[in-house]
Amino acid sequence: MNDLRISRRAMVMGAAALTAWRASPAHALLRTVADESQGLPASVEALIGKMTVEEKAGQLTLMAAAWAGGAANALNPAASNGTFDAQLAQTRAGRLGGVFNGNGAEMARQMQRVAVRESRLKIPLLFAADVIHGFRTVFPVPLAEAASFEPELVEKAARVAAIEAAAAGIDWTFAPMVDVARDARWGRGVEGSGEDVRLGRDMATARVRGFQGKSLWANDSVMSCAKHFAAYGAAEAGLDYGAVDVSERTLREIYFPPFQAAFDAGSGTVMASFNELSGVPATANPWLLDDVLRKEWGFDGLVVSDYTGDMELIDHGFAADAREATKLAFLAGVDMSMQSGFYMQHLPSLVAAGEVPMARLDQAVRRVLALKVRLGLFDDPFRRIDPRREKARVRSAGNLAVAREAARRSIVLLKNEGDLLPLPRSGKRIALIGPFAQGKHDLIGPWNVYGSDAEAVDLLTGVRQAMADPSLVTATAGSGVTAPLPGGIEAAIAAANAADIVVLAIGESQDMSGEAQSRNLVVIPPAQQALAEAVAKTGKPIVVLLKNGRALALEGAVLAAPAILVTWFLGSESGPATADILFGREGPSARLPVSFPQVPGQVPYYYAHKRTGRPNPAGPLQPYKTHYREASNAARFPFGHGLTYGRIEYSDLDLGGGTLAWDGTLTVRATITNRGTRTAEEVVQLYIHDQTASLTRPVRELKGYRKIKLEPGQSQEVRFTLTRADLQFLGLDGRPTVEAGLFRLWVAPSAEAEGVSGGFTLTKG
Repeated sequence: MNDLRISRRAMVMGAAALTAWRASPAHALLRTVADESQGLPASVEALIGKMTVEEKAGQLTLMAAAWAGGAANALNPAASNGTFDAQLAQTRAGRLGGVFNGNGAEMARQMQRVAVRESRLKIPLLFAADVIHGFRTVFPVPLAEAASFEPELVEKAARVAAIEAAAAGIDWTFAPMVDVARDARWGRGVEGSGEDVRLGRDMATARVRGFQGKSLWANDSVMSCAKHFAAYGAAEAGLDYGAVDVSERTLREIYFPPFQAAFDAGSGTVMASFNELSGVPATANPWLLDDVLRKEWGFDGLVVSDYTGDMELIDHGFAADAREATKLAFLAGVDMSMQSGFYMQHLPSLVAAGEVPMARLDQAVRRVLALKVRLGLFDDPFRRIDPRREKARVRSAGNLAVAREAARRSIVLLKNEGDLLPLPRSGKRIALIGPFAQGKHDLIGPWNVYGSDAEAVDLLTGVRQAMADPSLVTATAGSGVTAPLPGGIEAAIAAANAADIVVLAIGESQDMSGEAQSRNLVVIPPAQQALAEAVAKTGKPIVVLLKNGRALALEGAVLAAPAILVTWFLGSESGPATADILFGREGPSARLPVSFPQVPGQVPYYYAHKRTGRPNPAGPLQPYKTHYREASNAARFPFGHGLTYGRIEYSDLDLGGGTLAWDGTLTVRATITNRGTRTAEEVVQLYIHDQTASLTRPVRELKGYRKIKLEPGQSQEVRFTLTRADLQFLGLDGRPTVEAGLFRLWVAPSAEAEGVSGGFTLTKG
């Protein structure tokens, strides 16, 4: 069944299936739907009325595809998926609503053909997948893309991902992950947009728009799924799947806004999170899934569980058995069950016993069918299933060009002492040293089902392509990722001594970030740190290239290196994009979406923390003030930090009189100048602090950012506009409020830089 060769006979059979479908009663019921903007046709109700309870439960059942491949086999253990023939039988019997992480258009064609020709009601299947940061063309991990501070670029990358995924028959992606993550120990921070609410909202909006395109009926668009609802990123101690206990105010100010942004952008599905929330697992939390999501926000889309999320209610100690877990999750608001099979197994008997109302069952089925209508599947169930299109759309030259652009614009320059970077393309011998110096591994990053390291370009290849004389470049591992190599350090020292410049490629392997990859110490693994210390003793100038999926606490020779680049996991064009920055073909323009702590014990650290009654003033650490014994309460490299190959100055802050009228606007102006000799792109950031309020406010909050390009010697005035709404917070009564008074303001290059600063007053009346 895994033969992906496409015969003429198979194509004819697909066309015959579509013809038969268009003559079927199900299509006749729904053929009045001309486009997604017309809403749901009344005839959907007639289709629901024809279904048995078992067929309804089948529509609410989503299973991992038995015919999978590559990474999907590891992500979806085959023993739990059954066989492909068994899934075809389930489809034929109306006991399956869709599958996920399958294996291309041919698999989808075979399954859809059975659904629309051989099942009783001929309802199309849904095909879903984890398209997190690209399909076959792999883009930087989402955390890296967020570092670009370019929502337009992120939308472009998501658009390419959707075009490729849809060509393989995929209708629905389990992305974007919009969880705010402020604890670097949590591995799934790599899937999100970092620690800031504003940046998280912007990136959520961009990804939804990119995935969904202009019309969900288009054969190059897929439905998005905002996840994980909610506060998954707030797990205690950064331990994945762990408990979350935060206030409702924190939920509403920090963790809810990116979801609201995703829904405002049109996301029609949301995934319940694994974690409990103040004692109640999210998968069975009626306050979260019904009171807030449905009744308060008016969300009318589909709620899907995460992988076996309903099953896990038993291990949470919240449900006694599978039957109770099904009842709790379903009545709380989870419409579709992923992978456990619980809904198919237990909903019919729960309905028969009167423990689950038929009206609730019909409501959930209606939402699944509505999703299929929105995706155009009732009009053409083979809309996205075309093997020829699948081959034509993946890994095109244009797609790879976007991947390279996204990759280089995700690289953050932390340090560049003595203008060591950019490196010369000729005349210098360069030693690439470290476990990531070369090789088809750890290039695409975690959580990619369909791409592969084998199709990506590594660092050595990218650097040699950029050099005038590739023979001047050598590559030496020096150590493994977590363990020394016999003779590795000696070989690295020899390579460094034979070179003029060392490029040290170190950090995390891609299996150290992502789901279930919490770390208790966010540091460079000891074997690599020892390698760095040994190489540093050669006295050769060192450029550190960090491969990482989280903020790291840098120390020793790594921190002391004159130049440090954060290169994350950059995807298909990893090597060429890194070389573009190393050699100055492009200048670094990204900024940190997470704060790098001084020491691991600071974690969780984030810039928008609260003041205390005993802040340490600027300067040396003082007794009985807020700081650690070993470190100040500040980042090593703060959120928003990133250097350019220019020399940027901030000046001439103008607050327009310093007063913001209650119903007026305040225009903030500052001049940004490039005093350097190279073109530079600067991310100009606007922060505020409410100095006195009825509830304490963060020391800074990001309210805007602009990326500008400056030629050598050029100055540009950057403007931001503030209104009263920008100063809003949740008051004592839990309602949005704004209070007149004094505010501090910064236009700065990071969340902890001074830039240019001043104050303004919000006046009432």
